[in-house]
Amino acid sequence: MTVRLEIVEIKKPEDANVILGQSHFIKTVEDLYEALVESVPRIKFGLAFCESSGPRLIRHDGTDEELEKCAIENARRVGAGHFFIIVLRDAWPINVLNRIKQVAEVCTIFCATANPVQVIVAETEKGRAVLGVVDGGTPLGVEEREQIAERVRFLRKIGYKRGVVE
Repeated sequence: MTVRLEIVEIKKPEDANVILGQSHFIKTVEDLYEALVESVPRIKFGLAFCESSGPRLIRHDGTDEELEKCAIENARRVGAGHFFIIVLRDAWPINVLNRIKQVAEVCTIFCATANPVQVIVAETEKGRAVLGVVDGGTPLGVEEREQIAERVRFLRKIGYKRGVVE
């Protein structure tokens, strides 16, 4: 037996976020769709799920045609059984992630990010699997007092923490 490794670059619009995960059942598409639209009014997204048995289709849905096509193309390129991708606009992963984790079919979340993402895929004679992801760059240092203060101000400015913005 042999294993071939491949790195798949996730391609997405500059202003989009992605959530990559693994699920286990054809019902995934409908349940993820419901979780997303129930979480954020007027959310724009596309999602795709790689069915791993039966007809082995890429199942898909969404509220935005461009993002749905993007999800389908990335799912096709990753090609791993039970892999799913959600491409988001007008919402952040933090707005939907806990609800997605509660979807009964969801087994794993690999990442939720706006960063450049690479998916590490292994291929055997049985199929393809996601081994992990590379999400963004390597740290360049440790935050100091000034960066801590910037982080605190930023979170308050965008409304994720209460308090006065200096």
